Amino acid sequence: MFSDDTEHTLMLAAALTEHPNDAVAVQRALGWKLRWWLLSLPAGVGLSTAKAILRLWIGFPAAKAGVYSAGNGAAMRSAIIGVVFGDDAAKRQAFARAACRLTHTDPRAEESALLVAEAACMASQHFSSHAALHVLEKLIVSDEMKMRFEALKTALGSPHKSVLEYADEIGCGCGVSGFAPNTVAVALFAWLRHRGDFESAVRSVIQCGGDTDTVAAITGAICGAETGEPGIPLAWIDGIYEWPRSVNYIRRVANALSSGNRHAPRYFWPAVPLRNLFFLVIVILHGFRRMLPPY
Repeated sequence: MFSDDTEHTLMLAAALTEHPNDAVAVQRALGWKLRWWLLSLPAGVGLSTAKAILRLWIGFPAAKAGVYSAGNGAAMRSAIIGVVFGDDAAKRQAFARAACRLTHTDPRAEESALLVAEAACMASQHFSSHAALHVLEKLIVSDEMKMRFEALKTALGSPHKSVLEYADEIGCGCGVSGFAPNTVAVALFAWLRHRGDFESAVRSVIQCGGDTDTVAAITGAICGAETGEPGIPLAWIDGIYEWPRSVNYIRRVANALSSGNRHAPRYFWPAVPLRNLFFLVIVILHGFRRMLPPY
């Protein structure tokens, strides 16, 4: 089933479909989608994102609703911006910033969102790893990301250095935290370490533990921009059981974005709260199952 990372990307994609030339309008449209999303009682929602949405509901304008946080909320949904605006660097940055500031105002969150958008752009255009590193480095401003990026470049120079070993080097040996520089650094390393191998990249970040749904979502978004749907294991796609937002709904959103259709595809939204209740039950059952012996 889809996590909140996929839900956010779909909401942003729908907003981009409706307002492809206006970052402010996309920010407002995404704000309304997030308002209704929170009312559907999603099983997973970051604290900072929840605070920002509550601020939206009590009347804060979209441009002022964000809270000071360097969480993953903005980075996890920004890859789609890099692909949609692959030929326009100014739009990539403007739309990524607008989508980020709706919920997160910490410069490190914005930096991380820009890095993901730029990485997805370069992945979709098959930049060399050397060229990608050069472009990404220019976007780095925080001391936290500078340290992680230097470690990333050094680790890439060691052919046998695993993603798990790199994560340990940057302080994520016990799991990748929800701190955006950690998540994005690990996702970028996995992409560059496993170029063109979607499955290996995604598996490698899940093995690191921690905020696995988000680091895998960001890694998968960047790698998927490079490989396209044919590069995703068919069994993984066939194993998705979702309604009312299905795999076919994702394809329809993609088609709307690529065709210039200004109307986002519809789905039976009244069913979403029921879906979320079912999702929550599954999560709770998995939690209890993990407390039992393996066999």
